[in-house]
Amino acid sequence: MSSLANKQILLGVTGGIAAYKSADLVRRLQDAGASVQVVMTPAAQEFITPLTMQALSGYPVHTQLLDPEAEAGMGHIQLARWADLVLIAPATADFMARLSQGMGNDLLTSICLATAAPIALVPAMNQGMWRNAATQTNLDILINRKIHIFGPADGGQACGDIGPGRMLEPLQIIDLTSQLFTTGSLAGKKVVITAGPTREAIDPVRYISNYSSGKMGYALVQAAIEAGAHTVLISGPTQLAKPARAKCIEVTTAEEMYAASLLEAQGCDLFIAAAAVADYRPIELAPQKLKKGDSESITLTLIKNPDIVASIAALERKPFTVGFAAESERLVDYARAKLERKNLDLVIANNIAENHIGFNSDDNAVTVIDKHSTVEISQRSKQQLARELIACFAQKLASQR
Repeated sequence: MSSLANKQILLGVTGGIAAYKSADLVRRLQDAGASVQVVMTPAAQEFITPLTMQALSGYPVHTQLLDPEAEAGMGHIQLARWADLVLIAPATADFMARLSQGMGNDLLTSICLATAAPIALVPAMNQGMWRNAATQTNLDILINRKIHIFGPADGGQACGDIGPGRMLEPLQIIDLTSQLFTTGSLAGKKVVITAGPTREAIDPVRYISNYSSGKMGYALVQAAIEAGAHTVLISGPTQLAKPARAKCIEVTTAEEMYAASLLEAQGCDLFIAAAAVADYRPIELAPQKLKKGDSESITLTLIKNPDIVASIAALERKPFTVGFAAESERLVDYARAKLERKNLDLVIANNIAENHIGFNSDDNAVTVIDKHSTVEISQRSKQQLARELIACFAQKLASQR
């Protein structure tokens, strides 16, 4: 599976003759498995029409910063959160200058200022403009800000000049874009991730469960794969497609997840307990469907399920163990208590009282807690968040070893 599979790419198109290549780039990104939304500057629309880009991408093209309809639906902040990568192709000298100065005077520069996603520029301009000292100074500023620069190529240009400044070809851009999502930070490591809910049967048709969609756990699986890990997913029931490059173990109950986790913990370097495991299960399973009857109430007797993450953290050869804490109050206090009580290396805490993030949402905001520090990560897509968390875990694992 391509490293761009299921990625959300925001393609920015600025005003240069190379904008005609951007239409092919949209299709190439989609062929690699990415979803693409397009933002065009006013100058870009002089070279290629928004209708063309809309027809290719399948999304409305975004052109205005102060568009009431866009702000009501997918404004610049929503677009900034949506993107796994902001890719500007072509990036003109004017755009590079404005971005280097931190300007936000149009939709595209505002998105670049607001996003937590990586940004990549594909420069395209006349060779004299590229060699100009001002452009080179702006280039240095952007590189120092960790913005990725793809190209430019050297050769003949639309104006007849020959030299550096040609926009890279779409297939070259695809290759460089793919490399951004392949870090190798967990190469050679075994990573086990639990995800989704568990279901605890009451009778043949009813069960106890929770609202977990599994999206955060599955995003972590994809990020671990991109980091080069041998990745094992232990998943409760979800509607999500199983990752192609992970070993996938499907379970239903907490006891099944517990057994699979203990087995896969052998030789594991990093264990991430992202699943929302039911704390209790019915002590007895009714063999037949329970009938309503005349009673106004029913009593279920519950028994504790095994504590999966605590059991992994108690192993003699314990992997680096990460737990999740979903709390509705006193987030940091309860999460730190869980860290200490269960002998975890890290806890990722999220506030389930915020109904626009967390369970069933595509976004999340978390607090990363270890024995010595507390770090907040603001709201962003679960895919972005997963890559940041995996990078954090890899760094912690390396320093521990």
